[in-house]
Amino acid sequence: MLDCEHSKLAPHHTSQLMFWGFSYGKDGRYVGPSGDTTALARKVRNYFERGSFTVELGTSMKARIRKEEEAESIYRSAREKAGILKQGNLDAEEVARFSQFLENRIPRTLKDHQCKAALHLLAAVNGANFSVPGSGKTTVILTVFESLRQQGKLHSLFVVGPPSCFGPWKTEYQEVLGIAPKCVILAGGDIEARRTEYLVNQESVADLYLTTFQTLQRDWTQVRTLFERQGIFFYFIVDEAHYVKQPGGVWATAVLNVARCASRRAVLTGTPFPQSFSDAFNLFDVLWPESPPISEEDRHRIELYSQKREFEAARGYLSDAIGPLFYRVRKNDLHLAPQIFHSPIQIQMKPYERKLYDLIVERIVEVSSSDYMKDLDLLVGLRKGRMMRLRQCLSYSAMLASGVAAYTEDLADGEGPLAEVIRNYDGLEEPNKVHHLLELVKELRARQEKVVIWANFVRTLDMLHTKLQPIAGARRIYGATPVERSGVRDELTRHEIIQEFLAPDSGIDILLANPAACAESVSLHKSCSNAIYYDLSYNCAQYVQSLDRIHRIGGSENRPAHYYFLQYEGTVDADILRTVQEKAERMAAIIDHDYPIYSMDMFSEDEELDAYDRLFVGG
Repeated sequence: MLDCEHSKLAPHHTSQLMFWGFSYGKDGRYVGPSGDTTALARKVRNYFERGSFTVELGTSMKARIRKEEEAESIYRSAREKAGILKQGNLDAEEVARFSQFLENRIPRTLKDHQCKAALHLLAAVNGANFSVPGSGKTTVILTVFESLRQQGKLHSLFVVGPPSCFGPWKTEYQEVLGIAPKCVILAGGDIEARRTEYLVNQESVADLYLTTFQTLQRDWTQVRTLFERQGIFFYFIVDEAHYVKQPGGVWATAVLNVARCASRRAVLTGTPFPQSFSDAFNLFDVLWPESPPISEEDRHRIELYSQKREFEAARGYLSDAIGPLFYRVRKNDLHLAPQIFHSPIQIQMKPYERKLYDLIVERIVEVSSSDYMKDLDLLVGLRKGRMMRLRQCLSYSAMLASGVAAYTEDLADGEGPLAEVIRNYDGLEEPNKVHHLLELVKELRARQEKVVIWANFVRTLDMLHTKLQPIAGARRIYGATPVERSGVRDELTRHEIIQEFLAPDSGIDILLANPAACAESVSLHKSCSNAIYYDLSYNCAQYVQSLDRIHRIGGSENRPAHYYFLQYEGTVDADILRTVQEKAERMAAIIDHDYPIYSMDMFSEDEELDAYDRLFVGG
């Protein structure tokens, strides 16, 4: 409410109040709109004080405005300092102090670009690191955390990210800081037991908390209460932050709900703007929830120019808003040894898999002729199912006997002469890719090389695991591989499998992995520089991420990464590899920019449908 005699206000005063949503009550008071009124109160105060009015605010409103103005002051100062540092203007005394801290407190020797990224993050207070995968973003965060912990400004790290990041965070904590963390996993399990972990004090608080976006969505009120504990300062880290780019998404909402209660915040991702500049909005709202760096006006301008495909104008507004607040290391800055892509190994199909493949292609051409009569949603499902059948045949023909979710078309001969072949495939022949894979693995093992083998289907991974056992110790990682031990199962976790694979004398020299489960937040480069692609999907994002698993700092500086591809002659294997490699090359040309927007079709969600049109419709 606004207490003021109506007669003392000029017409332009009352018009301004009405514009802001005030209404004039019968009791002579102006009543403002509901909701968060802090910003409105500041507008009213500033407006009337410029007109020589005396404005009195209530005690509560004064406190809220003071807090908001303090936050804005911190933001402006941090923005200025971070911008100066990002331009390369380093304060000699500050650099000397930081170097002394690194020498005394951090066992790991940081790369030059990591030192600069850490100094930038210290200056930015709440900042983003958009460096490419494999550049050491986790190392930077842990170094900054330890620096602030030594100053009494932080007590605990709280990381939200995909489950695959849990193991690397625990491992990196020990390797960077030299001590094993007191770590709490807040994901899955019994809900009541998990929620007791939020009840901490200064003595019991853990060094490192790890949770998933799914769990944060369910537990955000408990996390916010944890962050508000008196005397405990949390560093809130959003790892693989591109998962929360969608405005209004449930994961993004949960992250935004807790971010403002943390003492400091950082977002990490190597792909900050995968499809549009507006992907940045949520990321910087997380960093500065009380002083959003991107104003509403700039958001509208960025979206408008993007829609008009005037990307330079959109980039300009975005750069002005967030440029000082993020640090980015490009692939070329890492000075790694080259990536060597060997020519695809051309393989002839065995007789039965060739018959099955040709039959499926023939049936697809046949059924496609009547597709124009089908409902669009039905057609999309049918075409995705047909491409899945083709890819199954290229990987392991025995899978044709199993169903495909939401797909009921019979392309594999039903009860015809080849139906028996499908049902008894394992007793009739072995996929010819297996023979060539075993020969390549033997060759690499003769040189004492470890190997990661990528395949997209679980049944293929199981089959290959059996075939490889006589050659070398092998482990598998796919979706069902547990992230953490449940206490009742004896299965190795993903992190345990990776650590066993990386250990030089473990006897486990082959890692079989599904890109969907292991292409992100996993580092294999310290012991492995060979990747074999037994089969591929059209998912370019997973392909690019899988390449980086064996090409990262801390092992790839002097050792080239080798990539091998098994390819059936006269099949869509060639189209899949060509498609993902062309998109990967286009992305590499773009990703070295500060604002690497990949264009709307770079990582199309309908890559298989695009391929179907190209191969069978002529689109």
